[in-house]
Amino acid sequence: MSARNDVAPSTLGVELLDYGVAVEYLDGRTTVYRGVPEAVTDTLTTKPGREVHVLVTDPSETEGVMMYVNDLKTHDEVLESSGVGRVILAEGEEEELFPGVVARRISGHRFEVDADPEVARGRVFVFVEDDWSEDAYEFVAE
Repeated sequence: MSARNDVAPSTLGVELLDYGVAVEYLDGRTTVYRGVPEAVTDTLTTKPGREVHVLVTDPSETEGVMMYVNDLKTHDEVLESSGVGRVILAEGEEEELFPGVVARRISGHRFEVDADPEVARGRVFVFVEDDWSEDAYEFVAE
């Protein structure tokens, strides 16, 4: 059993750049998810053992909410002070992270994410990373 808990997200500042997506946390730190996101119209399935971060912007694309899926490294207090949420899923579980955005844990330490940007009422980004690489995706209407 994990010592980490689900944490509710707060609204964060977002800036869409030509080279990536910048997120400003509540504590004043900013991170940039680099790379032009790859368009996704269907279910996104991650490779095993990768970290999954889901960001949904508001219609103005200047604010958003972010959830880490199964992050076991970050302490609850750090997430709460940064404004990032977290959900912990057991294998076979799924959860609606935001309206129109569902994450599920599948076998082999992998995840699936489904999203409908129209239901989410904003842009839906998924950042999948490990110590060696970072991939960026954006759900788009077919």
